[in-house]
Amino acid sequence: MPDGKTGPDGKTGPDGKTGRGRKIGPVLATALVASNMIGSGIFLLPATLAAVGSITVIGWAIGTAGALLIAIVLAKLSQVAPKAGGPCAYPALALGPYFGFQASALYWLSCWIGNIAIAVAAIGYLAHFVPVLSLPLPAALGTAGLIWLLTALNILGPRLVCQVESLAIAIGLVPILLVAIGGWWYFNAGLFQQSWNVQQLPASQVIPQSLVLLFWAFTGLESASVACAVVENPARNVAIATIGGVLIAALVYVSSCTVLMGLVPAAELARSSAPFADAVMRVLGPVAAALIALAALIKATGTLGGWILLTAQTGKAGADHGLFPGMFGRLDRHGVPVHSLLLMAALMSVVVFATISPTLGEQFGELIEVSVIFCMMLYVYACIALLLYPRWIASATSLERYRPLAALALLFCLVVIGYAEPRLLLWTAGALLLTAPVYLLFGRQWMRSVG
Repeated sequence: MPDGKTGPDGKTGPDGKTGRGRKIGPVLATALVASNMIGSGIFLLPATLAAVGSITVIGWAIGTAGALLIAIVLAKLSQVAPKAGGPCAYPALALGPYFGFQASALYWLSCWIGNIAIAVAAIGYLAHFVPVLSLPLPAALGTAGLIWLLTALNILGPRLVCQVESLAIAIGLVPILLVAIGGWWYFNAGLFQQSWNVQQLPASQVIPQSLVLLFWAFTGLESASVACAVVENPARNVAIATIGGVLIAALVYVSSCTVLMGLVPAAELARSSAPFADAVMRVLGPVAAALIALAALIKATGTLGGWILLTAQTGKAGADHGLFPGMFGRLDRHGVPVHSLLLMAALMSVVVFATISPTLGEQFGELIEVSVIFCMMLYVYACIALLLYPRWIASATSLERYRPLAALALLFCLVVIGYAEPRLLLWTAGALLLTAPVYLLFGRQWMRSVG
C-alpha cells in the first residue's frame, strides 16, 4: 500500500489496530457471492430470455456447468495464492503487469456498467409506488441519490454492507422462492412447449447465443475472490463462498425462470417490465404483485451495495499492485478506500445524467451484454493464469490436476464470447486497444509509486 502499512488483510491498519473485526466469514462471504449474482437480473432476465423461448432451459444447464468450472478455477487460485483483487491480480502474476492492468480495467468498467444498471433497475421498481420516478429526470435524480446512499453505507465498512445485503437477499428472495416453488402448481406444460423456440432457428444456433444473455445471472461469481482482502482465512473461505454462491444462484435462477415459461405466454413475457409481478398478478392479484415489486426494490438495493464494495476493492487491489493510480488504494483509519468510493459515486452520477433517454430500457440490455463480455475476458485471463502457473507459483504442485478443468473453462468462455453480437465484440476490442496507450503513458509511474 502507498503508506507501507497493512490494511484490511487481517493484520494491522493505519491506526495499528487489528482489522479482523471488520472482516467477513464464510457465511457472509457466500451471501456476498450469491446476492451479487442474484441481483436485479432475477426480476428482469426472464423477460429477456422469453424472446428466445423455453429452450433456454438447455442453455441454463450449460451455463451452470460453465459457471462451476470457472468457480473451481477461481477457488483453486485463491487457495494457492490468495491475492487481493482475485482474478484481477492473477493476470499480472502470470502474464505481466500490462495484462494485469488490462484485466483490472475491464473488470472495473464491467462493475461500473453493472452498478449503474442495477441502480436504474431499483428506481424502476420504486416507480411502481412513486409513478413520477418513471419520468427521465426524476428517475435520474433517484438513481444518483441511491448510488450516493449505498456509497455512504460502504464507507461505514464492508461488514455492514454484507449484513445489509444478507438481509436484502432474505427479504428479496422469499417471494421469488414462493413463485419458483408454488408456481409449479399452476405450471402449464403445453404453454411451456409452445414457447420452446420462439425464433424458430436451429437449436445449435439459438442455445449458444442465449449464453451471453443468461450468463448475466452468473456474473459476480468472482465476488469473494475479488474481495479477498476483507474475507477471513481467504485460502479456505473464498473457495467455499465461490462454489456455494454459484450453486445457490443457479438453483434459484433455473427454477424460477423455467416455471415462468409455463405460467405466462412467451410473447407477453417478452414485453413485460416486471415478469414475476405479472405472473403473480395472474394467480394472486395486484396486492401480491405489489409485494413482488417491493421485494425487487429491496433486493436490487442490497445488490448495489455489494457491487459498490466489489468495485472499490477492485480499484484498491489495482493500486496495491501498481496497476491503478495510488489514490484508489488510499485507506482511512478503518481500512476503507473512501477516496475511491467518493470518486466512483461522482463519476457514476455523471454517467447517470449523461445517459438520460426515453429508450433507457434498450440501453440497459446492451450495457448488460457488454458487462458480461468484459467479465468473460477476466475469466479467460484467470484460466490462462492457472494453465501457466509454473511461471509464477512453482510451489503449487496441486494445481496440475486442475489444468484440464481450466482448459474446459477457458473453452467455455471463448465460446460465449465468440457467439456475442459483432457490435459487442467491436466494443470489447476497442476497450482492449485503449488500455495500451493508457498503460504506456502512466503504467510505470503507478508501479514506481508502490515499488
